Amino acid sequence: MDHSAHHTSAAHDHTAHQAHAGHAGHQMGSVTWGAAARATLHCLTGCAIGEILGMVIGTALMWGNVQTMILAITLAFVFGYSFTLFAVRRAGLDWKSAIKVALAADTVSIAVMELVDNGIIALTPGAMDAHLSDALFWTALLGGFAVAFVITTPVNKWMIGRGKGHAVVHAYH
Repeated sequence: MDHSAHHTSAAHDHTAHQAHAGHAGHQMGSVTWGAAARATLHCLTGCAIGEILGMVIGTALMWGNVQTMILAITLAFVFGYSFTLFAVRRAGLDWKSAIKVALAADTVSIAVMELVDNGIIALTPGAMDAHLSDALFWTALLGGFAVAFVITTPVNKWMIGRGKGHAVVHAYH
């Protein structure tokens, strides 16, 4: 069977992809650790802002540990998604498409980060009862972020290498 007719349309013209040749960190299968680390740092920044804000609000309102962690995790997802959401909106995407891209780009990364970070906080003796003025509070929180970054970076590298996660944002920057 002759398939040559299938490759004559403009839809199969690969010259349009030449402009992206310099973005080796986003090509499937050839993701650099630097690209994965940048994607993780992008996600971690939003997560950290949301989580710290949630911890501060919950602690200031004298909420219990469970309510404070639920607020912190919720805000981590909100802020984590918002960084991508507003970036792709600036690139011209409508709200519905931008939300889909943000969910596809960041859900796994944020989930892994939050699981690791909050797990470390929960497992650190005394951290759940520490106050904002206690060094233990900040040490457990920031230490959790550091460990979450180390664990989430390989996850992001694997996902980007398969065209998932942060790779879906590439077309918009």
